[in-house]
Amino acid sequence: MVEAQKWTRRMSNPRLDTAATADDHVLDIPTTPTAEVRNGIYTFGSHLTPNLLTALIIASWFMSNTGVLLLNKYLLSFYGYRYPIFLTMLHMLSCASYSYIAINFLEIVPKQHILSKKQFFKIFALCAIFCFSVVCGNTSLRYIPVSFNQAIGATTPFFTSIFAFIITCKKESVKVYFALLPVVFGIVLATNSEPLFNLFGFLVCIGSTAGRALKSVVQGILLTNEAEKLHSMNLLLYIAPMAALILLPFSLYNEGNVARITLEKAKTDPFIILLLIGNATVAYLVNLTNFLVTKHTSALTLQVLGNAKAALAAFVSVMVFRNPVTMTAVTGFAVTIMGIVLYSEAKKRSKITTY
Repeated sequence: MVEAQKWTRRMSNPRLDTAATADDHVLDIPTTPTAEVRNGIYTFGSHLTPNLLTALIIASWFMSNTGVLLLNKYLLSFYGYRYPIFLTMLHMLSCASYSYIAINFLEIVPKQHILSKKQFFKIFALCAIFCFSVVCGNTSLRYIPVSFNQAIGATTPFFTSIFAFIITCKKESVKVYFALLPVVFGIVLATNSEPLFNLFGFLVCIGSTAGRALKSVVQGILLTNEAEKLHSMNLLLYIAPMAALILLPFSLYNEGNVARITLEKAKTDPFIILLLIGNATVAYLVNLTNFLVTKHTSALTLQVLGNAKAALAAFVSVMVFRNPVTMTAVTGFAVTIMGIVLYSEAKKRSKITTY
């Protein structure tokens, strides 16, 4: 902001000075308004300090990630809404709708277009893997506690390393592979001592974790061309409606006419509609806050926060749903998280030595 300045002007001709004095004429120049004031627009967070804004974004990320897990668990296990495929489809429809508004109207990020059929099929392939991962993750919540679900989900780096080696023949350093040992040991320890262990729930959760790792590897391969790279928000805009179309026939085949069943249930229990809309909205906020955290911090920070989120979600789940846990299971989960921290540090040092 430019401070008010004072300019002085002396009369060039004394005879024209009617005051007949040597006093200066003082001209007050008003302050220059900021761009926000001139346009009548205040950007979101403009009145907040950077540290406070970042803290609010991280808090929103924690709440949305933990919230969607607990809501999914409540719907699928306790509320009796046993339609994980349809629930995932609602999440995708929500992500498509909110992404369209965020990009086309709010202009959070510039819109990018699909440039070729080849790029479209690459995105479709990612979409199929994404659908598999999300459906398996939601299905597992019907059979196993959130705490156990998060313990298994923490092993994503282990599967990422395996797929990276199988698909791209990319080898990591010995330290990176060594850091994965406590990850595996911790999940084995937690699995053997889980009081509510369910084999089917365990297997589909493993499938969800492997699918998430496979998507990250395949995405790095398919969208390597600079012209084909899409911002995460734009990628969600295109993947979400594709995923909804893929899931629709599977939902109708495996779960029947869920829409009619839901509407009939809503006549006697209107809360179900509010619960589903809220659940789908929080599912979109997970993706939005992922982007915002990465934008205001870094991808590494997001990975570290992911480890903390897993522990927080497990703790909140135990407090809310009162599922039994053993000290051995807690120890196994702690060992897994410790392994992830060691893995992240080993990866970071490996990159530094490479450069």
